[in-house]
Amino acid sequence: MKKFKDIHFEVSERKILLRIFDVISVLLSLYLVGVLFKFNYFNISETNFYWTIVLGVYLNFIGSVFEMYNLQVASNQFQVIKSIILTSSITVLFYLLTPFYTPVLPNNRLQIFIFFIAIFIALFLWRMIYVRFFASNRFSKKVILICDKEQLKELVNALQSADPHYRILGFVNSDSADTKTDDDIKIKNIDINNLEVFAKKNSISEVVVASQKTDGITVSLYNQLIHLLENGYIVSEYTQVYENITQRIPVQYVSRDFYRYFPFSRNNQNHFYLIMVRLFEIIISITGLLFGLIIFPLILIGNLFGNRGKLFYTQERVGKNGKIFNIIKYRTMVKNAEVEGAVFATINDSRVTPFGKIMRKSRMDEIPQFINILKGEMAVIGPRPERPIFVNEIAEVMPFYETRHVIKPGLTGWAQVNYSYGATIDDSLIKLQYDLYYIKHRSIFLDVNIIFKTLSTVLLYRGQ
Repeated sequence: MKKFKDIHFEVSERKILLRIFDVISVLLSLYLVGVLFKFNYFNISETNFYWTIVLGVYLNFIGSVFEMYNLQVASNQFQVIKSIILTSSITVLFYLLTPFYTPVLPNNRLQIFIFFIAIFIALFLWRMIYVRFFASNRFSKKVILICDKEQLKELVNALQSADPHYRILGFVNSDSADTKTDDDIKIKNIDINNLEVFAKKNSISEVVVASQKTDGITVSLYNQLIHLLENGYIVSEYTQVYENITQRIPVQYVSRDFYRYFPFSRNNQNHFYLIMVRLFEIIISITGLLFGLIIFPLILIGNLFGNRGKLFYTQERVGKNGKIFNIIKYRTMVKNAEVEGAVFATINDSRVTPFGKIMRKSRMDEIPQFINILKGEMAVIGPRPERPIFVNEIAEVMPFYETRHVIKPGLTGWAQVNYSYGATIDDSLIKLQYDLYYIKHRSIFLDVNIIFKTLSTVLLYRGQ
């Protein structure tokens, strides 16, 4: 058996660690403040234990909105400070404004200041410890990749960009016909006969097999993989590893075996789930339209001076089962923006008007789509509806693209909250991978996750 293997925290484990210790650090800080200073606004006892529960819920909920549990943010000390400030401020504000479940407002305003400082310092110190210690290379997952050499760069970049703690130390070339060396590849090329020795010497945690050619897995390599498995090493298939780390489906690697890897989520046929989702959509749509009515005078004035033209516009989009419908939006582009034909919108698109940029950044231009949701043409969560001309163009070069249409298109979705504006066919491929991941794993938990990320996008003004 393998004597020792470096410690590594999986993505889900790191997120749980962050959530638990956020709450523990804040409660410990408030306890110490109560002991050292005359702080009596918040104290933990058997009679008011629910104060603690409410504070923990607020921290986790508001922290999710402000990306405290986004591992890329959590590993960057500058980005996480911004999240800590926002989370501490909004948590304190919410806690003070819900006195039925929290302590009565203190008469001394200094108590409020101490409460905020205690929470901020607790989160700051714990998160700096996380950045310096838990997010360091000492907790990286060391991996060997078995693949054709021509695939290596693309596979490594896809995995390591999604999880910086996933380190591929070496690879075995499964293409026996390719014996050339490549100076651009910095990852060690492991001889098949030295695979087990390399794994033990470098404390490897996992061996990932990504060869698309079955004849590349020779008898010798197969036997070594079996021996590694018997000695406690994890041997995984690339598409499953990619899906778990990136939370998208690598359709470019599953090829004709796609449906073997892509069973639809059972919730797509779960009537209770679908009824609850529809009720949620109706409530959200009515709320969104009422909010739209409140701010409508501001939008009208902004359009008058910043857009100078029609306020609304409609456009054909592809809906569920390929059915065409007309989407309703506030106009954000200049008149005759597509006089030379339909083109993808891009970041900093010159066709977008000054007021249109504001509406896009704040997502206000999407408000009329609540009408489409009420009509049942769209959902709150799902793949973004695309124009028929682009669907036909993309489907010709991208297998499985029209699989997105098995569910309703959405106002927001897994692709929208995880990837920037798509302006090319390559961008569409990445967004397709996220959309298919959502269709495969569709659930209440994933829906809530998307709602949190959407709130973060709106509040942090990161629309396109």
